[in-house]
Amino acid sequence: MSTDRRKSLVLRDLEKRLGKLTVGEFLRTWRTTEDLSLKDFGKLIGLSVANLCDIEKRRKGVSPEKAQQIARAIGVPPALLVRLSIEESLQAAGLKYRVEIKPAA
Repeated sequence: MSTDRRKSLVLRDLEKRLGKLTVGEFLRTWRTTEDLSLKDFGKLIGLSVANLCDIEKRRKGVSPEKAQQIARAIGVPPALLVRLSIEESLQAAGLKYRVEIKPAA
């Protein structure tokens, strides 16, 4: 099984247990698991402490482009964070859709 597929299954398992994850919740979980401060994690992913804090607390969203950049910086499949980013945007608009992302051939 590919690493991307395994990580996708892990995310689905987490969502079954915890409910729908947001980009901010994913990032906060990843950051705390890696024992990184907001400052150190922000440097790693190219965000200020203030922006990172706003994302983690759901006061700001993340564009699909930024989600891809963050995913690459922390070594997770970009499709994972891009999907969460798009689903958050849809939810904010009051639309209840689930998105499936596949890299273009």
